[in-house]
Amino acid sequence: MPVQQALGRILSKDVVAQAHVPAFDRAAMDGFAVNAEDTYGASISAPVFLHNVGEIRIEEKPNLTLKRAESIAIVTGGQMPQGANAIVMIEHTRAMGKETVEITSEVHPAENVSRAGEDVERGSIVMTKGTRLLPQDLGMLRALGLVEIEVAQKPRVAVLSTGNELTDGDLREGNRIPDINRPTLMGALTELACEPVDLGIVPDQFDSIRDKLVEGIRDCDMVLVTAGTSVGPRDMVPNIIDSIGKPGMLVHGIAIRPSMPTGLAVVDGKPIVSLPGYPVSAYISFLEFVHPLICHILDTNLPPRPRIRARLNRRIAGVLGSRTYVRVKVTMSNGVCMAEPVRTSGAGILSSLVQANGFIIIPENVEGYEEDHEVEVELFRPLERKKSVN
Repeated sequence: MPVQQALGRILSKDVVAQAHVPAFDRAAMDGFAVNAEDTYGASISAPVFLHNVGEIRIEEKPNLTLKRAESIAIVTGGQMPQGANAIVMIEHTRAMGKETVEITSEVHPAENVSRAGEDVERGSIVMTKGTRLLPQDLGMLRALGLVEIEVAQKPRVAVLSTGNELTDGDLREGNRIPDINRPTLMGALTELACEPVDLGIVPDQFDSIRDKLVEGIRDCDMVLVTAGTSVGPRDMVPNIIDSIGKPGMLVHGIAIRPSMPTGLAVVDGKPIVSLPGYPVSAYISFLEFVHPLICHILDTNLPPRPRIRARLNRRIAGVLGSRTYVRVKVTMSNGVCMAEPVRTSGAGILSSLVQANGFIIIPENVEGYEEDHEVEVELFRPLERKKSVN
C-alpha cells in the first residue's frame, strides 16, 4: 500500500535499506565547502582568504573538484564536491568581491558535513517485521526511497450481539435498550488496525445465534460474541459454539472481576471469544484477551499501556483468587497523583469507564489496598490536573 496511507499498519516483512541515507556527503549548514586544512589558524584577527569558484544549489550534482585554497558556496543539503571535506558556516565568512571569501574561523575535517550513510547504512535492517508504523516511520520509509510498503492484511473480526432486549434504535422502546457492546468493540478493533464486520443483533434463540456464528467463522478471521455466556437459562452461547465444530469451547470462566463469564473457543482453526454482556466486563475482556490475540495474529507486540504511580484517596477491596480491575480517576495536584475509585462494583455501569482514566489491577493474592497506599495505574486517558488552591 502507499506509504502515506500506512499509519498504524503492521509491517509484513523486514525493511532493508537499499542505499545509504543520506545517499551522499552533504552540507549540514549554509556556508562554503572547503578543504579543512586551508582554514587552520583562521580567526577574526587573522582571517584566511580563499578563491571562490562558484555555488552549489541543493538540487545540483557538482561536476568539479575543489582544489587547495579554493572554496565554493553551498546551501544546507547540497552535495559536497570532490576535494572538500568541511563546511565553514556562513556566519564565519565574508564575501570579498565575486571570487574571494574571507574565513574568520577554522574548521576540521567532517565539520558541518552530514556523511553518506550517517543516518542509515545500505544493507542495514531499518524496521523489522511486526513493527506497528508510527508517523516517524512513514518519514523514514520515504527517506529510503519507498513509495509503497508491504503490510499485514487487516484481520477481519466479526462482532455479534445477542439478547432479546437489544435494539439499534436511538431511543429506548419499551423494555428494549440500545446495544452498547457492538459500537464499543468495533471501535476498539478499528483502533487496532482490524476490519470489524458487523453481524448485528440476534435474539436469544439457538438457531439464530448458531447461523450468525457460522457466518462469522466462514467469512472472518475471528469472532466476538457478547452476552449469553453465563449460566442462566438463556445463556446458550457455549453450547452453541460446541455444536458448530471442534475443539469448541476451551475455557469457560476466568478468574477476573468483572468479566468472569468470558469464554475462549476455537472452531475450524479460528478463535471465538465469548464476551460478557455487561459493557465494562466486555471491554475488560477485550483488553485482556482479544487485544493480545490480535497482536499474535499480526505477529506484532502489544503497544505498552501508559502507567503511573498514584496514591489512593480511599480503601479499595480485592477478591482473593480473582484478579480485580478497579476503575479510577487519577488527578495531579501540586505534583502529587491521587487515584479515586470511580466505582468498585457494577459491570453494567458504562459511565465508570467514561469518567475514569485508568485501571488499578489488584492481584489474585491481595485482599485490597488501604487509603494512601501507592498503587500502579494503567492509563487509558490523560491525567486531569487540578489547580492548587491558595
